[in-house]
Amino acid sequence: MSKINCWEFRKCGRAPGGERAKEFGICPSASEARMNGIHGGTNGGRSCWTVAGTFCFGEVQGTFANKYKNCMDCEFFWLIHEEEEDFVPSVGTLHIGSKA
Repeated sequence: MSKINCWEFRKCGRAPGGERAKEFGICPSASEARMNGIHGGTNGGRSCWTVAGTFCFGEVQGTFANKYKNCMDCEFFWLIHEEEEDFVPSVGTLHIGSKA
């Protein structure tokens, strides 16, 4: 069974080749290869709340501290919570460009 990624669920158009990728850039979750496979997603697509700089609720989200409340209000976050037996939300974000 294929699992839906955040950009598919939210229809933001910021995945590679998406209709809004040229305008807003590719979402960091869609390109975060270090997270590929987490919760069955492509790149950071099913752990987007841990990636800084995502585009949610119509604006770019910042650090974990800045975006966590929005993530707690996001239907996609709770979908993952329901679908994944081993779901434990992370307490920090990846910073694009960092070497982890």
